Amino acid sequence: MTDMLSNAATFLRVQRRASMSGSVSYSRGASSLSGIPATTGSTVFAVEKGYGLVERVESRDYLIDVADLGALATPQAGDIITETLNGVAQCFEVLAPNNEPPFRYSDRTRKTLRIHTKYVGVST
Repeated sequence: MTDMLSNAATFLRVQRRASMSGSVSYSRGASSLSGIPATTGSTVFAVEKGYGLVERVESRDYLIDVADLGALATPQAGDIITETLNGVAQCFEVLAPNNEPPFRYSDRTRKTLRIHTKYVGVST
């Protein structure tokens, strides 16, 4: 029997990658990969500040295929994603507030990562 949901997920992943992705670089320490197709998104986190105060924190997310990260396939807090925006290389650090994991799988087949980041400056 054909798994229609897996086939649909694969179709959507291929279409997202082909039509909605830009190129980024991913680095961890001395290891770096460039030309990785990534789609941007966002996630809003609620951070409790105490005394009933809740702060909204919005991360810039990158949807990246697991296979594209090769040996760096499991994102870690502190990794850097570099994306060129308006001609300037912008750096985003992989992290998430409230001890949340810095990524989650974006599909049930675990082929796409949603990586949470925070802007940290321009590339030097």
